[in-house]
Amino acid sequence: MHHAYVNPFTVLSLAVAILGAWTALDLFNRTRSHLGAARLRWLGVAALALGVSIWSMHFLAMLGFHVEEPVSYDAGLTLVSFLLATAGTAAAFLAAGTARPAAWRLAPAALLMGGAIVAMHYVGMAAMRMNASLTYRPGLVALSVVVAVVAAYAALIAARQERDRVWRGVAAVILGLAIVSMHHIGMAALTVTANGGGAPVEGGASPVVLAVAVTAGAVTLLFLAVGASMADQRANVLAAVDAGGVGFWEATLPMKAPVMSRRAREILSIDPAERLGPSEIGDRLSPDDLPRHRQALDQAIGGTGEYDQEWFLPGSGRWIHLRGRLIRSRSGRPLKMSGVITDITDRREAFAALADSERLQWVLINELNHRVKNTLATVQSIARQTARRTPDVATFTTLFEARLLALSNTQNLLTAGNWERVDLRAMLAQELAPYAEEQVRLTGPDVDLTAQQTLGMGMVFHELAVNAAKYGALANATGCVRVDWSVTDRHLLLDWVESGGPQVQPPQRRGFGSALIESTVNRSLGGSAALAYLPEGLSFSLRLPL
Repeated sequence: MHHAYVNPFTVLSLAVAILGAWTALDLFNRTRSHLGAARLRWLGVAALALGVSIWSMHFLAMLGFHVEEPVSYDAGLTLVSFLLATAGTAAAFLAAGTARPAAWRLAPAALLMGGAIVAMHYVGMAAMRMNASLTYRPGLVALSVVVAVVAAYAALIAARQERDRVWRGVAAVILGLAIVSMHHIGMAALTVTANGGGAPVEGGASPVVLAVAVTAGAVTLLFLAVGASMADQRANVLAAVDAGGVGFWEATLPMKAPVMSRRAREILSIDPAERLGPSEIGDRLSPDDLPRHRQALDQAIGGTGEYDQEWFLPGSGRWIHLRGRLIRSRSGRPLKMSGVITDITDRREAFAALADSERLQWVLINELNHRVKNTLATVQSIARQTARRTPDVATFTTLFEARLLALSNTQNLLTAGNWERVDLRAMLAQELAPYAEEQVRLTGPDVDLTAQQTLGMGMVFHELAVNAAKYGALANATGCVRVDWSVTDRHLLLDWVESGGPQVQPPQRRGFGSALIESTVNRSLGGSAALAYLPEGLSFSLRLPL
């Protein structure tokens, strides 16, 4: 019996085969970004896409098969052919995709897949109902099996490659042509012999209607699979971005309400259920920053640069880094803006702390320079005054060393107080520590002296203590030094009174101690001091602004 193919159905079957091969390769590529059960699911989806496309290709090509008798299809066998195509490709893809074996080890999976495709073809042919018998030429049947296995092997090899979309498209065309070739070789092996006198077979639905239905169903399923792949890829990207603490946002142009990831909403303190407005980010900036934000956004939308700005959010007290890029269509038309948002509060605070530290690490250097200069000036003054009033080198050495030791002790107190504050009582107690407790009386409230006041008063108290030990109340065992102080109107009032020592004689000339007290208290510290050489003991009075 004469039979032939109608060309439109053949072309349509080829298009479905190529589309299915491309979709299957794309879906198989998604397995590389998944592990465990998710990987197996995507392998199954890829295999289903290829199986559906192969079966649809076969069915569409068979709709173009034209004989002189009406043809219908057995629903059960047609379903079996569909299951053979999908199950065989699924098993082969799962076998090839669960590991990365050598290429030659894919041969068993290729035999399984190719055999399933051939079985699908010939079971589909057996589903045809017409007043004719079908026989096949063994040589061409064997050739169709070989082509099917080779096509399956090529599909498995291609699926394992990590290439770009151009390569994937070329591979899909080759696979589609190979699968269609297998079908037509199998059809070339067919011989249709009319059965004489049989009851006529009623024709089924119109081939055009069936072709439209099958094509629509196959294409819909393939596009749904591709859409699921794209959604999964987007979800993976967003999950990775969120895991890095970065939020994602996207807005269609002209600027409409943006879409934001969960992390982006957290950074901007937006409730997950809250509906967003077109100026959602700008509404959270301060009025002073809003013009710069709009200018930068307009430049990005105009294509003159990327949006890359850092902003302070007054409502939440956070700093954010906002980046955005213009996305264009193939024709160059602006489509949307997309970008990321990062919470940089910690970074900004760290930079501010570093800047404060650097401004401090220089204040300290300048303060150290100042204090070293002051200390050297003090040592120079001590040396000059001591040398001026000592008759020989031995006496100079003794007095100079004692005064340097007093200066050193004062420096130790300042170091313990971080060169900021020193307690007056602690300074007096240190200076008078070498003497018996019953000979010293210290009475007064807690008073903190500055570094400058500590250095000056430390030298003053040292001179008074040395003088008391040599000529005054501490020169014998019965004398007493009483130091009383109080604070009135932010001034320190202090009295150093000696009693019980040798009778005091006023000095014949002005000594180093008197000069030091006048220079330190009256001039350096802006206070006032007075010495009284009473017969019963020396008296020293001090008034010092705090």
